[in-house]
Amino acid sequence: EIVERAKSDFKSFVEIEMEGATVIQFREYRISIAKPPFSDGVEITVVRPVARVSLKDYKLSDKLLERLRDTAKGVLIAGPPGAGKTTFAQAAAEFYSDDLKSIVKTMESPRDLQVSEDVTQYAPLENDMAKTADILLLVRPDYTIYDELRKTKDFRIFADMRLAGVGMIGVVHATRPIDAIQRIVGRVELGMIPSIIDTTIFINDGKVAAVYDVSLTVKVPTGMLEADLSRPVIEIRNFDSGELAHEIYTYGEQTIVME
Repeated sequence: EIVERAKSDFKSFVEIEMEGATVIQFREYRISIAKPPFSDGVEITVVRPVARVSLKDYKLSDKLLERLRDTAKGVLIAGPPGAGKTTFAQAAAEFYSDDLKSIVKTMESPRDLQVSEDVTQYAPLENDMAKTADILLLVRPDYTIYDELRKTKDFRIFADMRLAGVGMIGVVHATRPIDAIQRIVGRVELGMIPSIIDTTIFINDGKVAAVYDVSLTVKVPTGMLEADLSRPVIEIRNFDSGELAHEIYTYGEQTIVME
């Protein structure tokens, strides 16, 4: 009955359909259906949005709002499962669409962001998000919300669109703020990371717990003394205080993340 209702409702979609598993976006409800042989019995899980907020509700600093408004083009929204990443992404989409009058699109699977009708939500075209990216590059939105980055292919699509000039906001699972950056290390060239991501916003318990600024410099890494050991170093600083939190650099064949 759920599947039939979804197919007959113009605002509902069968997002994923495999042998033993079906994911449906029924208006604001995300419905996951598992059945044999995938599971040992029939299970239906319904997830509904529990909050709808705006960026004003997060009480962000003027400095961060200025960054999001004028210069931030590569943003990672990170946090553990259930922390409120998607809720913040929805607020960001509304901010860019309503407050800045920008053209905003989303790339989702399933399409469960609760956004206004001005924001078009795109699914994987022919089950391939890379094809969706090809279409979006022709549409040329000002900002795209990518929910969410999991696999190497997702990070590379995100990077490709960012380097093509599209403002990108990615949602990624991470248990610590630095983990969001570490997930992209090794998936794209190290020196390109600051060109792809300039701001990381870590969400925990529905609040902005940390904000990092990402930049590239050439220096002797902290803890090394010889001047001839200078190399390109990615500096990750606390956005508000400017305090250095982490450094990422290569040492021999290894990528080092210093805390």
